[in-house]
Amino acid sequence: MNPSLAAGAALTVAGVVGYLVGVVEPYPGRAFSVTAVMVGVTLLAIGRGGEPA
Repeated sequence: MNPSLAAGAALTVAGVVGYLVGVVEPYPGRAFSVTAVMVGVTLLAIGRGGEPA
């Protein structure tokens, strides 16, 4: 498995879970969950990009 793809999936899932927990119970630093989702989606796109032809 592509390391960028795996890291992106992990960060996206962790960010979404962190966001949902922050909606239920506000905690310091919960805004970093949105950053984790943005970075995770970017890494997913890079990981799925494939080799240039």
